[in-house]
This record gives sequence, C-alpha cells and structure tokens, in this order.
Amino acid sequence: MEDAFAADIEKEMRGKLEDEWRRRLKSLQDEKDSLLSEKNKMAQERRQIETLKQQQEEEVTKRVLAEKKQLRETMEEELRKSITADMDNQLSMLKTTNQEQEEKLKEARRQELEFLRKEQALKSKEEELEINLQKKLLEARTELADKIRKEEADRNVLKDTEYQLRLRELEKQLEDQRKLADEMKRKAEQGSMQLQGEVQELVLEEMLRHHFPFDEVMPVGKGVRGADCIQMVRNQYGQECGRIIYESKRTKEFTREWIEKLKADMRSQGVEVAILVTQTMPRDMERFGEKEGIWICTFAEVKALAYVLRDGIIKVSTKLRSQENKGDKMHMLYEYLTGGEFAEQWKAIREGFMSMRLSIQKERDAMEKLWKSREKQLEKVLLNAAHIKGSIEGIAGNDSVDLQLLEDATPDEVLE
Repeated sequence: MEDAFAADIEKEMRGKLEDEWRRRLKSLQDEKDSLLSEKNKMAQERRQIETLKQQQEEEVTKRVLAEKKQLRETMEEELRKSITADMDNQLSMLKTTNQEQEEKLKEARRQELEFLRKEQALKSKEEELEINLQKKLLEARTELADKIRKEEADRNVLKDTEYQLRLRELEKQLEDQRKLADEMKRKAEQGSMQLQGEVQELVLEEMLRHHFPFDEVMPVGKGVRGADCIQMVRNQYGQECGRIIYESKRTKEFTREWIEKLKADMRSQGVEVAILVTQTMPRDMERFGEKEGIWICTFAEVKALAYVLRDGIIKVSTKLRSQENKGDKMHMLYEYLTGGEFAEQWKAIREGFMSMRLSIQKERDAMEKLWKSREKQLEKVLLNAAHIKGSIEGIAGNDSVDLQLLEDATPDEVLE
C-alpha cells in the first residue's frame, strides 16, 4: 500500500513538474519571440532614421552649395567693384608718393653723403695719429739703441781696465808665491773653483748682452745675497716686460741646495723666471728642462733657452698691456652709444630707410596690380582674336588671311 501510494504521489508530482516546465518553456519562447519582434522593429526604425538623416544631409548640402554659389557671385561682384575703385585710388596715390619719395630720397642721399664725409675725416685723423705714434716710437727706439751702444762701449773700456788690473794682481801673486812652486803648479792644473765660476759668470753676461742688446744685464756683486746676474727683458719699444735671474755653477757634482737657494732668490726679488746654468746636470735629467719651478741647462743650451723664455715673457706682457684702460674705452663707447648724438643720427638713418622701404613696397604692390589687370585684358583680347580667326578660317577655307597681332607669333602661340 505504501509503495502504491508513493508511486501515485511520485506520478502526480512528475506531472505537475512537467506541466510547470512546459509552462515556463512556453513563457521563455514567448519572451524570445517578443524580443525578436522588438529587435526587428528597432532595426526597421534605425533604417528609417538613417534614410531620413541621409535625406536631410543631402538637402543641407544642396542648400549650402546654393548659398555658397550665391555668396561667391556676390563677393566676386563686390570685389570687382572694389578693385576698380582701388585701382583709381592707387594710381592717384602713386603719383603723389613718387614725388614725396624723390624728395625723401634726395634728403637720405644728402645725409648719407654727409655721414661718409665725417667717416672719411675720422679715418684720416686716425691714420695721422698712427703715423705720429710710429714716428715717436722710431725716435725712441733710435735713442735707446744709441744709449745701449754707448753703455756697451763704456763696459768694454771698464772691462779692459779691470782685466789689466787683474793681470797685474795675478802677476804679483805669482811672484809672491814663487817659493811655493809645487803647490802653485797643482792649483794651475786643477784651477780654482771660484775662479772658474767667475769666468763662466762673465762669459754668460757677455753672451746675454751680445744677443739681447735691448735688455739690461745687471751682475750681482760678491757678498750680496741673490743670483749671479739679472736680465731686465725689454721689448722693441724699450718697455720693461719682466726679469730673468741666472745662477752659474761650474762643478763636477750637482747639489739640490742650488735649486732651493735659487727659488728663495726668486721670491725675495719678485722675479718670474730663473735659470740655473750648470756644468753637471742632475742625474734624472739628460738635457735642459724645468724642475721644481727652476729651469736647468748647460752653458751650451742657455742661449736657446733664454730666447724661448724671453719671447714668452714679452708675449705675456704685451697681452697684459692690451687689457690696460679697457674699462675707460668701454665707458667712452657706452656713453657715445647711449648719447643723444648717436641716437639722432641713427634715428635719421632709420627713418630714411623705412621711408624708402615703404615707398618701394607701395610701388611694387601698385605695379603688380596694374600688371595683373593688363595681363587679364591682354588674355581677353588674344582669346577674342583667336575666336575671330577661327570663325574667318571656317568661312574662308584655305584662303590665307593675315590676322597676327604680333610679328612672329599667332594669338594661339601667345596664349600658350
């Protein structure tokens, strides 16, 4: 009984579920059909809207084209009238401006001529000042050369006197020391180190005076702290450019104390360049060079080294002198450029230039308009002539009719 009852209930429930499923399935199908119908309806409406939109766009395009055509015709008519009126005005203005331009051009040329005259006068004055300066420099150079020659002659006389005195002293020393023949013989062979050094110092001074006649070579006396001699470097105009100190050593061994002493002499005397002339070079130097701020060389190399260093000192001094009074010159130039005289002159030049430029531009614009107008008229004449020629040739046939407007060209060729 329970199984039969359960089977009936199950059958009844299945039937209800199937009815409910069919009902929902039909409802879904109805909704689907409704949606498809709505979709088709919307697609149809969209096509109608697009068709209507296209029609409206075509209508708007037609209206715009019509209005554009009407506006173009109106503008062409107004432009034609405006061009005709402007042409008359331009011709009258052209005559007036031509006369004004000629007057302004004459004034500008007069001002330009006056400016050129002033400029030429200024150049002549500068050339005259330069010639006077060169004459003065040449006179000063001649006086300096004469002075140097005189001093050189005095030094030679003094040197001969010192040499004679020194010779007599040596003779007396030899006479007094004749009893010490062996010792004197040894000293004569080896030579006195101090005497050898003094001889090299004298030869060095003579070499410097001979090769650098414009410079002043000043020996440092014995017992005075400092180098052996000082070279006062002067340029070709006699202006002092700097100093070089020389220390001469003639020994078989090189000591580093010489460098320190020469550096101290440089600081005490305020000298820019120092040269140590030695018979024996340092172990780490095979030829002349700079070491710790001191130039070291042999006696054979000192002349070339002095030439190079002296030339460098002169160039540096010339460069420094060129910078002197630069501020005053800049100040004077600034005052002139910001002054009223320069402003008025430049204003006059600018006004003349702007007036000429404006006049030329006006003339160009007027002539271009005139050329364009005449070109159109010529094209119209030639075109009508070509039409007449074609009509006559059609009537006359092969009969020759001379309708050339130009000597060597037909209207068709001119139009091409």
